[in-house]
Order: sequence, then structure tokens, then C-alpha cells
Amino acid sequence: MTLPAIYANRSSPLYDERRNPAHQPPVLVDLDFSGTDPNIPRDQQIDMNLKIMYREMISAAKKTELFLGQPYRAGDEPDPGAGSFENVPHGTVHFWTGDPRQPNGEDMGNFYSSARDPVFFAHHGNVDRLWRVWRGLRPGNTDFADPDWLDAAFLFYDEDARPVRVRVRDCLDTAALRYTYQDVGLPWINARPAQTSAGTPAPAAGSLPATLDKTVRVTVTRPRVSRTRKEKDEEEEVLVVEGIEIAEHFNRFVKFDVLVNEPESGVDATSAAATMYCAGSIAHTPHMIRHDKEKEKGPVKTVARFGVCDLMDDIGADGDKTVVVSLVPRCGGELVTVRGVSIGYVK
Repeated sequence: MTLPAIYANRSSPLYDERRNPAHQPPVLVDLDFSGTDPNIPRDQQIDMNLKIMYREMISAAKKTELFLGQPYRAGDEPDPGAGSFENVPHGTVHFWTGDPRQPNGEDMGNFYSSARDPVFFAHHGNVDRLWRVWRGLRPGNTDFADPDWLDAAFLFYDEDARPVRVRVRDCLDTAALRYTYQDVGLPWINARPAQTSAGTPAPAAGSLPATLDKTVRVTVTRPRVSRTRKEKDEEEEVLVVEGIEIAEHFNRFVKFDVLVNEPESGVDATSAAATMYCAGSIAHTPHMIRHDKEKEKGPVKTVARFGVCDLMDDIGADGDKTVVVSLVPRCGGELVTVRGVSIGYVK
């Protein structure tokens, strides 16, 4: 859970000066990083990281589109909805690694500059490894079979600098590509948050659409309740945060948590993302855009989806016809507008 020491050697070509100096090894990574380092014991940080990994890899990602994201075809609006792993820990590790002394969080902390840091390759190699791990967690965890995805193609350069077109389907079998990942333990695989007495949920306060300059709580109706285990396995209950807009001047990291039936007594902000109430987080890595002054770019528009079957069981809400969803800003919330929250189902 630290930046590998090989990347911190100043005499190595893998070293990058534009990293957060406070996050060098042996400092533990914070997978819930929101711009401020939590002042918590080491064991608590490890426990939080494991619980977040469990949620993003298992409980919130039981269906392919929940883990890998929504379809994106020619003519669609950008950002139709990332998979669970894209926001956290992918986005948070980017921001955690970038240098806050730089104007735009360079290198890893900004989309345009992140690949200048050699650790970018390792970070994305790990994302690919965890995709492989996810496929082995249960029989239903498979890649998309949609030919629009399988035949999507990208151009790369070969060893002679000639362009080569590569399809997605050509890259799915690591054995065919003659590489494999080291088998390592999965300490997060049993890190499901413990079920505790949930208590009285905080009351709904506010309505949507709303700007997340403060916590917004809304009541959401559940179309189906008290479903059987078989029904839950066949169709995952999904919490949908719709109409997310990040303002045009969005060269800042933006993050907010989505909690369900957060207790009236509240939860500790430093550990909220690792509790049983947390459906997930939206973490948007800054994208510095140099656009034509005469053609201003509009806001980022996206949707977030979280599998919540396990969450509803854990908080004792399986039979509840309504739940209270809290949208809790952690960083840059004043730049974010949310237009709706609903519940749907994915087979």
C-alpha cells in the first residue's frame, strides 16, 4: 500500500520530481484521498483501504457494466458512466500521487500530464491486473460480448514506427499476448464492512437539482423490496446518480461520497467511505483543456451507478420502500450539480 521504493530512487529513470513529497514511501496510500491526509493510525488506514477495495471489486461491481462502465458509441455524449473502479481507487491514486506544489497537480494529478510520470504505467498495469482478478471472482464476471466493444480499434506504432490497428478483442487474452501477472494475495476479499445496528437515518434535507456546496439528502423510492436471494443474484439493485455536471472551469479534483441511510448521529468523515452506508464515490481527475477562446467548453456531464444489494442487506433496509441518499461533498463540491437520484436494476 505504498509507492514502490524503486520509483522513489532519485538516481533512477523511474523517479519523477513532480510527485507529492508527503506521500513518499513508507507512507501508506489513502484510497479515499480527498486532498487532505487523514490523521489516523496506520492500522485504521489499512482497514479502510481493504474495505474500499472490497466494495469497488465485489459488492458494488457484480455486473459487467457496473465494473467496466457503460457503453460509449460514436455519437453518444461523452462520459456515459464509469465503472466502479474508475473513480476509486483509480482516480484517487492519481490525485494522491500528483504534486500539489505544481499549478495543476502535475504530473499524475492531471489527465494531460499524468503519463509523464513513469508510475503511470505501473498504476494502469495494476488496473488491468485487477480487471483480470475481477473476472475470476465469480462465474458471471465476464467481458462484454457486444461486437461494438470487441471490434473497437485503436492505432499504435510498432517497433518500426509503423501504425498498427489493434482491436479490443485482440487484447483480452493475456496468454495470447505472452504475459501474465504475478499471483499475489487478495487481502481485501473478505473485508466486507461489519453489519451493525444502523440506528435512525438522518432526515432528507433538500431537493434536486442541487449544487453540492453542502451535503444534500433526498428520499428515494425502491421499486422492489424484500427480494429473494435468487432474484438479487439475477438482477442487481443499482443506485443511479443522474445528471452530474462539473462546471466548465473544472481544472480541479472533484470528489463526493454517496451514502445510504446515513445515521442521524453521522459518520466520521475520515472513514465514511469505508462504512456499510457508503455506496461509492465519484472522483473526477482534473482535465486541463486548452481550447479555442471563441469556443468555450461546457460542463462535464456524467452518471454514476452503484450496486447496492449487499449494502441494503448490511444496513437492514432490504424491506424498506424508501431510503435516504446523502450526497456528501469532499473536494470541489461547489463545482458539482446533481439533477436526480433513482434506483434501477441490472441483469
